[in-house]
Amino acid sequence: MQNIFLAGSSRGVGREIAKLLLEKEPPSFKLTTLLRNPTYAVELEALGAIAVLGDALDYASLESAMLQGEAIDVVISTIGSVPNEIGDRADGKGNQNLIDVAVKACVKKFILVTSIGIGESSAAIPPQVLQSLSKVLQEKEKAEQHLIASGLTYIIIRPGGLKSETSTGNAILTEDPRIAGIIHRADVARLICDCLNSDKADNKTFAAVDRNMLFNQIEFEAFMF
Repeated sequence: MQNIFLAGSSRGVGREIAKLLLEKEPPSFKLTTLLRNPTYAVELEALGAIAVLGDALDYASLESAMLQGEAIDVVISTIGSVPNEIGDRADGKGNQNLIDVAVKACVKKFILVTSIGIGESSAAIPPQVLQSLSKVLQEKEKAEQHLIASGLTYIIIRPGGLKSETSTGNAILTEDPRIAGIIHRADVARLICDCLNSDKADNKTFAAVDRNMLFNQIEFEAFMF
């Protein structure tokens, strides 16, 4: 049974990942979730997760949270911030801290969720969107670069526009940086869980979109697990 450490489980994609990982009886994974707010611990523990308190922006508390239990096989980070946030951002500094502690903990794999619009994928989304999200995207790009340089086995997943609706089952990953579109958070979570069981995705960067909700209708190759 793999030991998964999940940062960003209080809402959104992270919460969907937690539900998917723990829905089987018995669970296929042991899941530890990092929380800043203890309010969410009850619900996650009811699912079968181990909730630990810590702040990704506070290296000491993060180190304590990650190194206090059993060895971690995989770290998954979905943490982020809002465009108008001031000061250090979880997208950048928080993820960099997670990566550094993961190196120290000899983690086998790190899965980082960022966004379409970073790096070579910037051409896939409208300029006005790039401008409105520029600070967030810059921080997420710093995290991506830090992860690639860390020496960890990594998977970077860049979702398109996110919706909180039921999974469609039509989500795909692609290495083509020209692709952008919409995807439901539940489908992003499912793709991440698929990556846990496939070494073919290691050390790759993907866009994650719903094949029926693309912004640009061009031919591209979907990643096959």
